[in-house]
Amino acid sequence: MKKLLVPFILILALVISACGNTNEKNGKENEKEKSGTITYQSEDGPIEVPKNPQRVVVLSSFAGSVMSLGVNIVGVDSWSKANPRFAEGLKGAQEISDENIEKIIELNPDLIIGLDNVKNMDKLKKIAPTVTFTYGKVDYLTQQLEIGKVLNKEKEAQDWIDDFKERAASTGKEIKAKIGEDATVTVVENFNKQMYVFGNNWGRGTEILYQEMGLKMPKKVEEMALKDGYYAISSEVLPEYVGDYLVISKYNDQDNSFQDTQTYKDMPAVKNNHVFEANASEFYFNDPLTLDFQLDFFKEHFLGK
Repeated sequence: MKKLLVPFILILALVISACGNTNEKNGKENEKEKSGTITYQSEDGPIEVPKNPQRVVVLSSFAGSVMSLGVNIVGVDSWSKANPRFAEGLKGAQEISDENIEKIIELNPDLIIGLDNVKNMDKLKKIAPTVTFTYGKVDYLTQQLEIGKVLNKEKEAQDWIDDFKERAASTGKEIKAKIGEDATVTVVENFNKQMYVFGNNWGRGTEILYQEMGLKMPKKVEEMALKDGYYAISSEVLPEYVGDYLVISKYNDQDNSFQDTQTYKDMPAVKNNHVFEANASEFYFNDPLTLDFQLDFFKEHFLGK
């Protein structure tokens, strides 16, 4: 009888211990639930972030992504603040930088989001949970999904992605039917006395044109800009990179005199009136708000819709 009793006692002890561990685990989960946090699996490991963030500071690139999910921004980078399409959504946000720690502290953020190259990371982490991303580590739509996860709005992010891909693909088919399957498109920008051509993942509508719509870039652009995302050129060699259609991401306060040269005027895209100019300040990013705007821009200019 004693031989049977000992194993029974041992089993009972294990059951009690297991129940205790389960209760402890559940207790911790309940405590986390009450505290209003979730765990986000970041590039640097798990981070506890607010379940419903109310005061977000965005240090680089992701303001449109956060706004598209209806989350309040209290501090934002200068590029986003200067975007006229973001003006309404950011009217209550302060312009900040990763070097102005005191101003960020004053804003009392509950979450900080930025690129992985932000400065003063140790100080930022002491202010609020800080999540950073490496640009280009994931594709631009996966990036939006990750922002959705950080903000506890993954479903909303995925719903927009699914809808956007469908709309972009449909528009792409219409454009190809009009301009031809083999027509090429070039995207350029002139900034700080330097001209750039872009690959398929550097904003300015490139993700839509080349990835979603499947339009072609000229061979020269593909060779020089596809790998790094962009390539610096001189205006003198611009004709070598311009295809059947030219999209110019244009800053009106920059030197755009290249458009007055005979070299520019003699390009077939210019002669055929196949040049589409966009305001660079609102065409720059690849967040949902900007992507929806870019898609409408291409509908209007390629299709007249």
